[in-house]
Amino acid sequence: MHWTCPDSDTWGFPPMSRAEQPSRRNVLAAAVAAAVAGTAGPAVADTRADMPAAPVPLAPTPACTVDNHAWTTYADWRCGTGEGTRAVAGSRPGIVIAGPAGTTDYTDPHTGQTARWEYATWTSPVHELGVPATEVIASWNAHTPDGTWLQIELAGTYSDGTATPWYVMGRWAAGDQDIRRTSVDDQSDGKSSVWTDTLAVDDPATGLRLASYRLRLTLYRKPGTRLTPKVWRVGAMGSDVPDRFTVPATTPGPARELVVPRYSQETHIGQYPEYDNGGEAWCSPTSSQMIIEYWGGRLTPEQLAWVDPSFADPQVCHAARFTFDYQYEGCGNWPFNAAYAATFEDLRAVVTRLGSLTDLETLIAAGIPAITSQSFLKEELTGAGYGTAGHLMTVIGFTADGDVIANDPFSPSNEAVRRVYRRREWENIWLRTKRYNASGKVVSGTGGVCYLYFPACPTPRQRAALAAVGVR
Repeated sequence: MHWTCPDSDTWGFPPMSRAEQPSRRNVLAAAVAAAVAGTAGPAVADTRADMPAAPVPLAPTPACTVDNHAWTTYADWRCGTGEGTRAVAGSRPGIVIAGPAGTTDYTDPHTGQTARWEYATWTSPVHELGVPATEVIASWNAHTPDGTWLQIELAGTYSDGTATPWYVMGRWAAGDQDIRRTSVDDQSDGKSSVWTDTLAVDDPATGLRLASYRLRLTLYRKPGTRLTPKVWRVGAMGSDVPDRFTVPATTPGPARELVVPRYSQETHIGQYPEYDNGGEAWCSPTSSQMIIEYWGGRLTPEQLAWVDPSFADPQVCHAARFTFDYQYEGCGNWPFNAAYAATFEDLRAVVTRLGSLTDLETLIAAGIPAITSQSFLKEELTGAGYGTAGHLMTVIGFTADGDVIANDPFSPSNEAVRRVYRRREWENIWLRTKRYNASGKVVSGTGGVCYLYFPACPTPRQRAALAAVGVR
């Protein structure tokens, strides 16, 4: 991205009113005001979920603003409609190509190259949203060996009984040699539009909502091969978060801090500028890599061999490359980050919204950190030292006073990444949907968006915590 005035806080940010939306969403670019003067602190003893810890705090009665649904089990996959696909059982059931339903030519808009592909499809049953939604974000977990890729689409029914077209929510591969992973711009039917990774009702004030949806997976492979992608989780988060400049304060729960690796995006400034201008804009993949490594995910020397050996923390460069969305021209596509995390063995990942800091405390108490998206003026978050129109950081714990302990990648060094932010300030900038930018203009906030990465086989405590925040 390009920014001109580091102190202005005027960059584009979703989900802003649809009249204000830019063609390219800049939410995660970590456009910042000034250098950070952070203070690193010692981590507490390792407090993973299998060690003694405070009991999981009970989540409050949900405000019913989010509906998170996914297809994950063998029975789920068999309930869908397949053309050339089959469900596979085992420890990680999913959907694969059984035999191609046909062939098609695809011209990659980012390389100009046309190639022929065999394909097969799987269409989910209709999911009736418990919360008729103003926004829907799909996410998926899959394996795409070289020579394969996938497309995910969503079609829904509005509350007035009319239907959407099939919207492309992503064309994705774990690698970047066969196709360039991409979102698709300029999708709208006059009632809703797709903004990079988010399907949004154009004018929620009319009362129109998305009442139900289906997802369609198209799996592609090189003709004449037996290759196949495998998808083991696909779903979507529908939400209807009310407009609000402030949110109610929550009562602090038990203190706990998780020991999560610390990586600074700022140490990568100027590295691989083809991936959204280098480290200055890498808050999302840097945060993702921290959590992936917390869960034990590691990259091999062979996977990192492409990175300049003089660069520190090459895994952050790797994460930037393999989350990069060639249409959005950035590393901040939310589902692409989740899909990247799920390429690591035994990890699952979703994009969702949470309703309160109590929800985050529930997860932290079970040993599950979260990556959160927020925007704020410099003076709205004490100790940050910068303002941003959109930034990702990792919540790793809470102090005895209930303040938020975050690994903030916009820090001058890895040692400075650990921060403590005031609870009341932090929960408001994360959960609000409206705010004033530096020019006094009303723009939008994320309303509690976060990424959750967790084990494929969570412990009972972890499973209970995820269920408490609406994720299974």
